Amino acid sequence: MSKTQYRRSTILERDPKTEEPRMYKVLLMNDDFTPMDYVVHILETYFHKPHAEAVAVMLSVHHQGKGLCGVFPYDLAETKVALVTADAQQHQHPLRCIMEKE
Repeated sequence: MSKTQYRRSTILERDPKTEEPRMYKVLLMNDDFTPMDYVVHILETYFHKPHAEAVAVMLSVHHQGKGLCGVFPYDLAETKVALVTADAQQHQHPLRCIMEKE
């Protein structure tokens, strides 16, 4: 035998466990200062809602205090919240966008 000995390793094969990523709801919260047309603009721009659906979500925000923008994996939900928050601050609106576990 040579000085270098190779050890055989055994590779155990098993089915990998894949889990669906945890999903998060992205919500807009009502306030008394952000214009309704701006909320519709946010929904169309960042959540790609058709105009009629954006208006329906905006009315939900106005009447129920919050409206569902969509359900996304964590990273995407976090990014959308950050983008909406930055846009609202840039336009000097107090619009709040949050995420919750589904």
